[in-house]
Amino acid sequence: MASEAGKTFQRFAVFGESSSSGTEMNNKNFSKLCKDCGIMDGKIVTSTDVDIVFSKVKAKNARTITFQQFQEAMKELGQKRFKDKKPDEALENIYKLMEGKDPATTGVTKATTVGGVSRLTDTSKYTGTHKERFDESGKGKGIAGREEMTDKSGYVSGYKGAGTYDKKSSK
Repeated sequence: MASEAGKTFQRFAVFGESSSSGTEMNNKNFSKLCKDCGIMDGKIVTSTDVDIVFSKVKAKNARTITFQQFQEAMKELGQKRFKDKKPDEALENIYKLMEGKDPATTGVTKATTVGGVSRLTDTSKYTGTHKERFDESGKGKGIAGREEMTDKSGYVSGYKGAGTYDKKSSK
């Protein structure tokens, strides 16, 4: 059961942290894990309890906890969440809550396409110089769409026979 908890720990440890290796977890991700897995219920176990337990198990001047410290924190939260059960049973119930859970991205801001906004963001309706900044799929061309890129091939602009010199001279 602890191996499944280890996988969940790692998934939450790297969530939102591009530099994280998944071996240590910060307080923000620890709180997210407790909330997303249902350990924090808002009545028996609150966000304050989660923060207190995190501070208790981490090293004095550290900002993160290891998986070993995480297991200690889960024991404490398990005893608080499941008061009527033995410590081992409570820990097992906590691990069952965590089983197979991933960090949720609910409440993430979505792009609005209501009313006038959809017309403003539809690149197929653009005209003039704005139209040249996007390809057929509506994706921006970047600097090539903003600046006039000069042809540095060595030919005079408007020359129709560009690239045909080698074909003529090889005869």
